[in-house]
Amino acid sequence: MTAGDRRPAVLLYDWDNTLVDSWVGITAALNAVFTEFGHALWTVEDTRNRVRVSLRESFPVMFGDRWEHARDVFYNSLTHQHLEHVSPMPGVPEVLEAGSLWPQGVVSNKAGTFLRREVNHLGWSPFFGPVIGAGDAAADKPDPAPIHLALSHFGRPADPSVWYMGDTALDMQAARAAGVTAVLIGNADHDGGVERAAPHIHFPSAYDLRARLRKLA
Repeated sequence: MTAGDRRPAVLLYDWDNTLVDSWVGITAALNAVFTEFGHALWTVEDTRNRVRVSLRESFPVMFGDRWEHARDVFYNSLTHQHLEHVSPMPGVPEVLEAGSLWPQGVVSNKAGTFLRREVNHLGWSPFFGPVIGAGDAAADKPDPAPIHLALSHFGRPADPSVWYMGDTALDMQAARAAGVTAVLIGNADHDGGVERAAPHIHFPSAYDLRARLRKLA
């Protein structure tokens, strides 16, 4: 029996590019910062390809001792427009319906305040228990702390019966560090491909994940 044939106990999901497409809003906020600092602007494709770790890890590298000002510009821009640009990835509403037979949660490197606003905006709060974003745990992905924090809400240990699902190699790294099953959705073309991500389980699309969950149910 392969890992994908075993019935999971808990389903945890990444957010951006796994459950939702919100790259337009993130790109607009980044470009507000780049304009302020006189940097070249990014396209949405640039953002997809370059954004991995949380802001509190990336901005000190990008902006040095002015990173906190850059953070404030970013969040000010994001506050005013991010809900206008968030939309479900194809097949995801059906995944969440199929997954509702299990405890479900979100673990993301998006700041927790914005993450929870987007969950509420889409009307998905009933699907999830914990919704953990950047800054909610002691460290952000790929550190296992946010996955462990999410599981503490369920009173469950981290073990292979927990599926953590994401779209990047960093997500798979976080899952392995946490001691849970690393599940890749999509082909990670923006992140070096499936082989680099090295998941325990791979679903080419959300539709394939939905089909497996319905079978396991």
